[in-house]
Amino acid sequence: MKLTYLFHSGFAVEAEDCLLVFDYWMDPARVVPGLLRSDKPLYVFASHFHEDHFNREIFAWRAEKAGIKYLLSKDICKRRRARREEADAWLAKGACWADGHIRVQAMGSTDSGVSWMVEAGGKRIFHAGDLNNWYARFLTEDYAGGTIYSPEFGVEVDPGREEKRYLGELKDIRKATDRFDVAMFPVDSRIGNGYTRGARQFVGQFQVGLFVPMHFAAGGFEPAWRMQEFADEAGVRFWRIGREGEEIEV
Repeated sequence: MKLTYLFHSGFAVEAEDCLLVFDYWMDPARVVPGLLRSDKPLYVFASHFHEDHFNREIFAWRAEKAGIKYLLSKDICKRRRARREEADAWLAKGACWADGHIRVQAMGSTDSGVSWMVEAGGKRIFHAGDLNNWYARFLTEDYAGGTIYSPEFGVEVDPGREEKRYLGELKDIRKATDRFDVAMFPVDSRIGNGYTRGARQFVGQFQVGLFVPMHFAAGGFEPAWRMQEFADEAGVRFWRIGREGEEIEV
């Protein structure tokens, strides 16, 4: 199986008998045209409606390749970013979809939409979407509970409660599996101090063959590499992505 980094949280996965694209936003390295020329069936995923995870450009791919399957989070339709007939399946947390090539289960998120658990080519793949411990910067040693104003999000948040919600989502995922061959997960330095906390908690609860950082376009590649030392400590292979269009074999 081959993974290709597109941009931000976007990845292409090539298995023996199919292709997958997750959370397409941009394609600076022009990877997608090659996918559209392939004879393998293509499955396109979007975890939620945010513009950095869903781009309506994906529907134009139908003009270049027949039989593409679109598996999208239900919130995209609810937010009227796409029409019901434009997707082959609309999935919310707990929903499943399968055919002769892949099996999909939509898991939860701590933001909009879902995360994805996909079995393809004999591998179990996880794409987190926007599932993360987003308010980790406030969980300092002197945090005594209660709400704190988040200037990034412009709202009062309860970071302790948000972490419990995040850990609850991980618990729900563990009911389905405790192992992933590949896990694509946010390592976003914009969170501030502790921005690797959610990823570290994920690695601490699951057996992961390859950890793939994502959602770091604004912060750059190098801050995402901070997660490598924690992956190494856990005995988890880490993909030190350094450019768009970079590939790795699994």
